[in-house]
Amino acid sequence: MSRTTISERGEAPVPEDGAGDGAAGSAGKGGLSRAPGAVALVVAAGSAALLSVGAFLGLYVRPTSDDWCALWKARDMGVPGITEDFYLTQNGRVTNAFLTGLVYSDGMRGPKLLPAFLVVALGAALFLLARAALRALRLRAEPPAVLLVAAVALVEALLFFAGTRTYQVLLWAPATISHTLPGVIGLWAVLGAVLAARARRPWARSAAVATAALTGLACGMLSEPFSIVAGLFAAAVGTLCLPRLGRARDRYVSTWCAAACLGLAGGLVLLYTSPGARWRRAQHPREPMSFAELGETFHDWWRVWQTIGGQWAYAGALAVGVLLGLALARSGPSGDRAPAGSAAGEERPRRTPWVAALLPLPLLALASLGVTYGLRSGYGVEGWTFGRTWTNFLLPLLLLLCAYGTWGGYRLGLLLLSAGRPSARAAALVAAGAVAVGSTTALVRPVYALTTSTVVRSVAWDRQDSRIRAEAAAGARNVAYRPLLIGGLSEPLFASSYERDWAARCAATYYGVSRIHRPTDARRP
Repeated sequence: MSRTTISERGEAPVPEDGAGDGAAGSAGKGGLSRAPGAVALVVAAGSAALLSVGAFLGLYVRPTSDDWCALWKARDMGVPGITEDFYLTQNGRVTNAFLTGLVYSDGMRGPKLLPAFLVVALGAALFLLARAALRALRLRAEPPAVLLVAAVALVEALLFFAGTRTYQVLLWAPATISHTLPGVIGLWAVLGAVLAARARRPWARSAAVATAALTGLACGMLSEPFSIVAGLFAAAVGTLCLPRLGRARDRYVSTWCAAACLGLAGGLVLLYTSPGARWRRAQHPREPMSFAELGETFHDWWRVWQTIGGQWAYAGALAVGVLLGLALARSGPSGDRAPAGSAAGEERPRRTPWVAALLPLPLLALASLGVTYGLRSGYGVEGWTFGRTWTNFLLPLLLLLCAYGTWGGYRLGLLLLSAGRPSARAAALVAAGAVAVGSTTALVRPVYALTTSTVVRSVAWDRQDSRIRAEAAAGARNVAYRPLLIGGLSEPLFASSYERDWAARCAATYYGVSRIHRPTDARRP
């Protein structure tokens, strides 16, 4: 309690021992403690607005490239027919074909709604997993929800809009089914495993393990790149969580990971041995592995990471993690009874070995190398440029950046609080906030370009579609089609000969005509 003196002239009491300065300092600290939430609110609002635009753009999606074949096959063959077609004559991806049939079963309605579904499903999974992870830290108080929303929304926005193939990653159904949806499925599977572990009931854990095996089997026949990435990470986590290593009390995590790996392996075996996969390999015979081919694969892999590293906006995932970590540092672990600014009596969480903390980095490098090798084997020297496949390891990369940022921000926050340096903490908040807000702002341009190209193409496509349908209804068997390019995808009439132009033949089948050709009048839509 501060001592006070009263002047002989009857003036109000004046605090001594700097009590007035302490009150001002407390007000300043209060404002500083609210700063992460304020910055997070800006990041969350901006990222959510961008994601809303991306989801809404699904309504303007129109057929292109593989859409043409999926549309008529789903219409004429049904879901069982297109699934059998993929297994026997295309690529063997049974799950991929089944989902494609479902998405295109009502024409373009499914592809139009799929982007919104992906945004909501991915965001919900990330938010719930992040909240579960923070609860595992046993903090005295959970951080404001706006911080979690900001981290989740920015990671999502970076995944969808910061890459080289924005249209394909979010709006083009054949790519999202193969490379975006598997990550969503994997995250929900992990969330199910976490909930089963919390239930502490044998039947819940058994159900989670069985579900992991079935999910892995389905994903193995859905996407080879995802199977490579998920399999490596699941194998590493399962090994680290063996009870004999002291990181887990029982075998639940290891068993769950083993079931997932077995399911992925089984799915890949079924895919690889399918007639469709054998036919596809026959079209693109693989060259024998040699030192020269291995060197070219490493060169392609290096160019992939050069391209990713050249996008500075990805640093936003690290920055928003730092903001979250600085906020967590003020909460402290539940056993901390010392003042917030004191290190005495602090019960720190059990330290994670450096091997476990740094292991994701080489795993990510190895997984991306495996994906690059598969791209080179399947698509040749230009395969590494297929940015839609990068989504399989970009999502783990962004999650790692956010996690490392959270850990770094937490440790830095504890250090600065114990040292009593609010100015340094303010500087850290300003730096992290500036990068996070700047990263969000950097995504405005690609979203604007995506919006413009998608909407403009939809207007031109609808006009052309009405004309073609009217001509086909009048009995025309050979109609004009003007290619409308978008997202770096192939359009009908792209090949040198009509016999090799699968997109043109699928478009003709979709419209019920014998053939399509380019319009003779360049001004004609």
